[in-house]
Amino acid sequence: MTLSIWRYSHLMLALVSGAFLLVAASTGIVLAFEPIVKTAQGYDVADLEKQTLAETLHIVQKQYDEVLELRIDADNYVLASVITKQGENARFYIDPTTGATLGQPYEKAAIFKFTTTLHRSLFLKGTGRLFVGIASFLLLLIAITGSILILKRQGSIGRFIARVKRESFEQYYHILFGRLFLIPIALVALTGVYLSMEKFDLFPSSQINTDPVFVEEAPQELLALIDFPIFKSTTLSEVKSIVFPFSKDPEEYFELALKDREVQLSQVNGKVISEAPYPFVTIASSLSLAVHTGEGSIVWSLVLLLTSCSVLFFIYSGFKMAWQRKRKRVVTNMVEDKDRCEFIILVGSETGGTYEFAKHFQKALLKNGKTVFLTALNSYSPFRKAKHLIVFTATYGNGEAPSNARQFEELFKNTPLSNRTPISFSVVGFGSILYPDYCQFAIDVDTLLATNACFTRSMELHKINDQSYEAFKSWVQEWSNKNAIPVQIKPRSDRKYNHSPKSFELVARTPSNVDDTFLVRLRPKDKINFRSGDLLAIKPEKQAATRLYSIAKMNTDILLSVKRHRHGLCSNHLDSLGEKDTLEAGVKRNPNFHFPKKARSVVLICNGTGIAPFLGMLYENTRQIPVTLFWGGRTKNSYAVYQEYIANALKTGNLHSIKLAYSREREEKTYVQDLVFKEADFIAGQFNKGATFMICGSVGMQKELLEVLNEITRNRLHLPLSDFEQNEQLKMDCY
Repeated sequence: MTLSIWRYSHLMLALVSGAFLLVAASTGIVLAFEPIVKTAQGYDVADLEKQTLAETLHIVQKQYDEVLELRIDADNYVLASVITKQGENARFYIDPTTGATLGQPYEKAAIFKFTTTLHRSLFLKGTGRLFVGIASFLLLLIAITGSILILKRQGSIGRFIARVKRESFEQYYHILFGRLFLIPIALVALTGVYLSMEKFDLFPSSQINTDPVFVEEAPQELLALIDFPIFKSTTLSEVKSIVFPFSKDPEEYFELALKDREVQLSQVNGKVISEAPYPFVTIASSLSLAVHTGEGSIVWSLVLLLTSCSVLFFIYSGFKMAWQRKRKRVVTNMVEDKDRCEFIILVGSETGGTYEFAKHFQKALLKNGKTVFLTALNSYSPFRKAKHLIVFTATYGNGEAPSNARQFEELFKNTPLSNRTPISFSVVGFGSILYPDYCQFAIDVDTLLATNACFTRSMELHKINDQSYEAFKSWVQEWSNKNAIPVQIKPRSDRKYNHSPKSFELVARTPSNVDDTFLVRLRPKDKINFRSGDLLAIKPEKQAATRLYSIAKMNTDILLSVKRHRHGLCSNHLDSLGEKDTLEAGVKRNPNFHFPKKARSVVLICNGTGIAPFLGMLYENTRQIPVTLFWGGRTKNSYAVYQEYIANALKTGNLHSIKLAYSREREEKTYVQDLVFKEADFIAGQFNKGATFMICGSVGMQKELLEVLNEITRNRLHLPLSDFEQNEQLKMDCY
């Protein structure tokens, strides 16, 4: 398995530290609750910055026979050690403004004691501390390598927080949470390393020299504490602790620990005997402990809780993605000798997803009795009997080659081919218009092959957005027709659409028009929540593939636009239904293709039956957001089946205007993408105003339309279409 150095490093670091991080994250979740539990006691005192130390000491001295010590912790709890009027030693939290007792000192619960020891040292004392420190350092490296991988994937620093292309649940949230928790994880790892190093005395001593220097003075009257200058000028918010003198001996002194220094004071007149600022090591240690434990802040404790949970998710999702990549890259070649094969499939893939498509195509060719060899682009060689070369490749990062294709260009240029019949080649690029360099590496490969006289192009470069299986099937059909090889690929697994079937009654349908297209209106027998743009999954027979139809919602009914195909099981099944007949089907949510609730305007672009969900969206547009509809069909008769719904939407104001394109009405064929190109100024203006564009229809139309839209935005607005996709101004559902 060929991986980039950063991906390999990221995986190896996770493998080495996985067990330790699993323990650290699990115990971290438990320990994150400790500051919350302590804070929940409610003994904190507000506005400590308004209360001076002198005022507090004066109040406390009147309440108790003797004061031994006061401490103020990170939670603003004031802990007093005193001798009561009854002569008993006592420690409790007090209200510094009244001296009243608030409660007993916090006692760490047994579960927190156990978990703290496990978290710090794995019950292995010094050895365990070492392991935990190393694991913390590895976590920091994982965060760094993970950030680099995100940067390479997104293409630039400016796109680090840009929208992520969703390939799978694990991949999407691994990146999303990685960006969200990057800083907390880095802080937790860094402070964990620091605290571990501190326990091994790897830093300079944090002790400060505060040995008092006494100057013999004439006896003088004791000054009241409330009159000590430093006590009068110091607020409780600046104080960590104050320890009272053990006796009345003038050489005994107050030990005052402030947030930035320690001070020794004469108990006679309050003069500073000595003081010293905390060294950097002490400040760093205190700050590291607070950041690592969340002490004193419920908000930060909650962040640490979520951070620990995210680490557990990263362990799960990271290893699952690694396993899936490895499984997808496993290739079985029926003919092990590459030089005996006429069909060569070369794959460029960073995550393994492109291999799935390549293997589908390989199996289809093998069923036709062809000799096929599938391998990575980095394994390119002369392939002595090759007649067809098919390249399936993704693009990584900023238009770069995937890790298993980075040597291809050099190999191709340095591998001479003997004089022979030119090899027919086709290139299929996989990518996302979410990124500016959409399928750029596929473009580079296609250009490289075309410049070599030993290769002849069989088909133009084909781009597939967002790993669309429907677009892939469309390309397979084109390739099959072009090369006169009857290739058929299996339908994608139905597991993705395994929803509980619901019963629907057919309440109305239109006659089939000139294109064998008709409308079907279905009424659910039970209450179902759905919206226009969701999908109806129909499976007419147990062995048949599930067919998805875009839904138009009309009140509580579902409206479908169906084109009957000669051998189409679903379309013929729907065509055979009469009124009051029952249909079993499942509803699949499609939240990324719903009509926007808030938009300045909306542009709907579709062809053929792709208009179906838009009919429902227009019906739902009760706020009358300005909507322009572009539709392309064969003839005016093709449009007639939808005319009633469109006319009603225009009449009610739910639709502002409609623009029609017919491909069979005139000698010059006009497709919907041609109509969009003619309206370039309008389209550019709508993009510039922040309009939402929604596209539905065939993948062939989608492919051409995206090129037209990209040309318009680049020429008119000097921005790639991906910028508007990134801004969520572009929604698509094509088949």
